[in-house]
Amino acid sequence: MPVHIALLRAVNVGGTGTLPMAELKALCEEIGFTDVKTYIQSGNVLFRSEENERTVRTRLEEALARRMGQSPGVILRSRQDLQEIADAAPFPNAKPNYLLVAFLPEPAPADVLDKLVAPGGEEVHVAGREIYIHYPDGSGRSKLKLPALKLATTRNLNTVRKLAEMAREMEEG
Repeated sequence: MPVHIALLRAVNVGGTGTLPMAELKALCEEIGFTDVKTYIQSGNVLFRSEENERTVRTRLEEALARRMGQSPGVILRSRQDLQEIADAAPFPNAKPNYLLVAFLPEPAPADVLDKLVAPGGEEVHVAGREIYIHYPDGSGRSKLKLPALKLATTRNLNTVRKLAEMAREMEEG
């Protein structure tokens, strides 16, 4: 049965969208997903489902909306997607925790970088449904402005690699 990785937007970040990971796991099990595992407190959940990506996302968004009052937004990727994203990471000299991947629901538009403001020397690379951002001084102090990020959820490269590894272990186990 296929493994899906769901990345929730704006969950447990700065006090908005509070959802304990134990509740997220239980919610996923209640709607029929199996082998559910969460990773850290930022809304990462892996599970098995025979359903296609669109159905899985819809079911999870509806369940989250019932639990939270509205869905925080769900981005789904496969293990292969995450492995390819990790392997294709640009900026080879960037520390993995300073290299964030912004996951978009759809491929980035061609003009996505037109309104980019990167006053701290941030580097940005667009690749399909992902935008890689290297924050040389860390994302917390950055003044980077990129409107497309409002639709995205971000994870650092360490987290992307760990989720890909967890998904691989699930597929092999």
